[in-house]
Amino acid sequence: MSKEDYMNTSVQEPPLDYSFRSIHMIQDLTSEEPRTGLRPLRHSKSGKSLTQSLWLNNNVLNDLKDFSHVVSLLLEHPENLAWIDLSFNDLTSIDPVLTTFFNLSVLYLHGNSIQRLGEVNKLAVLPRLRSLTLHGNPIEEEKGYRQYVLCTLPRITTFDFSGVTKADRTTAEVWKRMNIKPKKVRIKQNAL
Repeated sequence: MSKEDYMNTSVQEPPLDYSFRSIHMIQDLTSEEPRTGLRPLRHSKSGKSLTQSLWLNNNVLNDLKDFSHVVSLLLEHPENLAWIDLSFNDLTSIDPVLTTFFNLSVLYLHGNSIQRLGEVNKLAVLPRLRSLTLHGNPIEEEKGYRQYVLCTLPRITTFDFSGVTKADRTTAEVWKRMNIKPKKVRIKQNAL
C-alpha cells in the first residue's frame, strides 16, 4: 500500500456507522444507508469508504456470516480496520473472522450473549488489540473473568472501559498461577 493510500485511510475519519438499524444479517449492510454524522464520510474513487472504524452496535446480529466479504465491499482498505463496535447485538461467540483484521485495536462486544470465557482465547492473535469490552455478556459472571481476560490478552490497556493497571496485571498473574494448570509435556515411551 502506498503512503498516500495509507494517509487517506484514517482513524480520524468518521466511522461507517450502521448502529440502531435493526440489522439482522451482515449482508443487509450492502443495502442499508449508514448513519450520517457531523462530518461527512470520505470515499475513494471506487465509492468505498476510507474510514478505519465500523460501528454495528445496537442491532440484532446473531452471527458474522460473510463479514469479510461485506467489509471488502464497504471499505477501500478493509485490512486497515482498527475499530469494530459490535456491542448490543445477539452474538453468542467471538467469530474467528474478527481475528483476521490484524490492525484491530478497539473491539466492543459488550451487551451480547457470549457464553464461554474460552472464546476470549481467539483474540490473542491480534497484535494491536488495546481496548476490549465484554461486560454485559454471560461470561462476565464467571469467576476470575477479568483476570482470565488480562492473562489471555496481556497487551490490552483498557478493558470494559476501565484502564488496566500494574496491580490488575499482578493480580491476574497470581490468579493464573493459582487457576490455570500448565500443559504437561508428554514424553514418548519409545524415546526412553
